[in-house]
Amino acid sequence: MSKSRRSAVLGAMFLMATSAIGPGFITQTTAFTVQLGVAFAFAIVASILVDVAVQLNVWRVIGVAGIRAHELAHRVLPGLGYALAALVVLGGLVFNIGNIAGTGLGTDAMMGLDPKVGGVLSAALAIAIFLVKRAGAVLDRIVVGLGILMIALTTFVAITSRPPVGLALQNAVMPERVDLLIITTLIGGTVGGYITYAGAHRLLDSGMTGADNASDIARSSVIGVIVTGVMRVVLFLAILGVVVGGVVLDKVNPSASAFQAAAGEVGLRMFGVILWAAAITSVIGASYTSVSFLTRSSTPERTRNLMTVGFIVLGTVLYVLLGQAPVTLLIFAGAFNGVILPLGFAVIMWVAWRRRDLLHGYRYPKWLFVIGVLAWLVTLFLGVEALSGLGELWT
Repeated sequence: MSKSRRSAVLGAMFLMATSAIGPGFITQTTAFTVQLGVAFAFAIVASILVDVAVQLNVWRVIGVAGIRAHELAHRVLPGLGYALAALVVLGGLVFNIGNIAGTGLGTDAMMGLDPKVGGVLSAALAIAIFLVKRAGAVLDRIVVGLGILMIALTTFVAITSRPPVGLALQNAVMPERVDLLIITTLIGGTVGGYITYAGAHRLLDSGMTGADNASDIARSSVIGVIVTGVMRVVLFLAILGVVVGGVVLDKVNPSASAFQAAAGEVGLRMFGVILWAAAITSVIGASYTSVSFLTRSSTPERTRNLMTVGFIVLGTVLYVLLGQAPVTLLIFAGAFNGVILPLGFAVIMWVAWRRRDLLHGYRYPKWLFVIGVLAWLVTLFLGVEALSGLGELWT
């Protein structure tokens, strides 16, 4: 594999991982750690296993077929691709407003910069990435670098907070408490909506497609999920050490107060860096993936990049006007994610089972299909829960 190809594949893995690691990921992990304590370790392990099953199938089918998810959906059932694209783009836009708001909160925690100013400057940086020559190569390097930075800083704080690692390991396999709703929420947050396809679509742009690359595609998808899992684990341990130590977290910003309790003023600044890195990479991931659903595999890279710039500009303007994504819109977008997951994944599994022509004659592994179906049943449960929540909001 050439150096440029390796860089693109690494970028695809980290694009998927960093798309999942956004401001909501940090807040969610903090809240669930406070709620479950050491028992949250089991929820993390269970969600990672389902994430692996989903991404193994999504990356394999899209990679071998060599076309994007909405194009596959359209070939399975004409018109279905438009519906899938509409859900992904709408959800991606709403969440991007929240992601841009997250960059503003990150710069505020880092250096006391006004959140709106920080958000606009961060969006400008994201735009610059897609305007430079060889934007794809720059994108890959940035998401990999920021992903490693987030994990390194969070690991430092986790070590400083001195969590009960042994007890957490024990609960990973023999939990004191199991909460199915939290597990399904974690799954939806790490492989729901645009996140499901971020890495796979970037892989297509890297040129690694076809049955000959099936094993490399599978390996890349698993590593991407593991990167997300590692970040979840170290963040959990960082918060756990503080909670077990008896510190009562600030209700307004519990994540920031946990980092400050663990490492003082330095910890608070580190939290700002982590939050900003998580938010800016999610802005990049949401924009890149949403636009990939508005284009075809044959669309010129320059055209895709300009459309991505437009998508970021739109999100930034809405952020400046609204201040943040309204809670109701975020709930609706979350519900969309819950619907997208089983719908889009059903297309993937149908192609694996019945549309060998779209896979260019590739014989799909039976064991992979079986775990994919089991994972789809989980996503179906997620979708029902999401629709139920949407119905309650509507009434």
